[in-house]
Amino acid sequence: MKFEFVAIVRNGKVSSRALNAGTKATFGTLSDMELRLFTEPQLGASYDDLLAVARAAERLDFGAFFRSDHYLAFHSGIPPRPGLTDAWTTLAALARDTSTIRLGTLMSAATFRLPGPLAVAVTQVDQMSGGRVELGIGAAWHVDEHRAFGIPFPPTGERFERLEEQFEILTGLWRTPRGEHFSFHGHHYQLEDNPALLRPVQQPHPPIIVGGLGATRTPGLAARFANEFNVPFAPVDQARRQFERVWEACVVADRDPLAIDMSVALTVCCGRNDAEVARRRAATGRDAEELRQMGATGTPGEVVETLRAFAEEGAKRVYLQLLDLTDLDQVELIAAEVMPHVRAT
Repeated sequence: MKFEFVAIVRNGKVSSRALNAGTKATFGTLSDMELRLFTEPQLGASYDDLLAVARAAERLDFGAFFRSDHYLAFHSGIPPRPGLTDAWTTLAALARDTSTIRLGTLMSAATFRLPGPLAVAVTQVDQMSGGRVELGIGAAWHVDEHRAFGIPFPPTGERFERLEEQFEILTGLWRTPRGEHFSFHGHHYQLEDNPALLRPVQQPHPPIIVGGLGATRTPGLAARFANEFNVPFAPVDQARRQFERVWEACVVADRDPLAIDMSVALTVCCGRNDAEVARRRAATGRDAEELRQMGATGTPGEVVETLRAFAEEGAKRVYLQLLDLTDLDQVELIAAEVMPHVRAT
């Protein structure tokens, strides 16, 4: 299959996108966008806190409920509270306590779990949910978290090597036909004669999300393994460039770039008026300039315009990072006054 780069002029700017030759070049609009809620429970949240947000997201027709995979808070501006929860334990419970909303991680840390047991856990949660789980996974980065919990933290190069091998193992276990066995001989992991009995509901496997701001390794891994690529907390221009790197990597890998959905994660701070926005901004622990650059902040109309800018660059999906899990009124406001401008499910 051959691909070509198509130059597209919109709003006076030229962007290049790698497309299957002959495919019409179309970029997203708000009507094509899905809103998902994304939480950071390492700041201090019980399972009941997370369940309340997940059920609100389900009732209000958000596309998914996602959570981070961390055991320690980091530089958020919000003092951490007691109460730590494990990502995949949480998702297993939510699989039974919700019925329709999709569930997943941004991002599971490859350093936290061996790839074989991770494949078992993700498969089981997919079965428990009736096929609603997604796996976001990355190389991990929070060194203090690893030290605090006694988790080995190899150098960057080794972490990416391990992540690549994890992708090979996860997809290998899931794609091995019935009756056959799977073996893998990597530098860091070796599997011998695995009967490959893992059968997720979603075939060939739950969607895999790759994300990050790396210029080379991350786009290359996305081109090989991802169903979705996520840019976390970046301005529009930086997100556009990262999307382009993934499209370029797809050309090198001879993969159709349109096979990968593009998404962004943005801290949300939405209020009916300036006073409400200011109150919610204080609750995030972020300053106004940071939220303008890396978040969706302001009145519903201002949030919609932020989302529109990312949609025009190809973002199909937005993860709205909700830092105050007790503020379900903000979730209701977004559903009532932002979601009508986008595709909700």
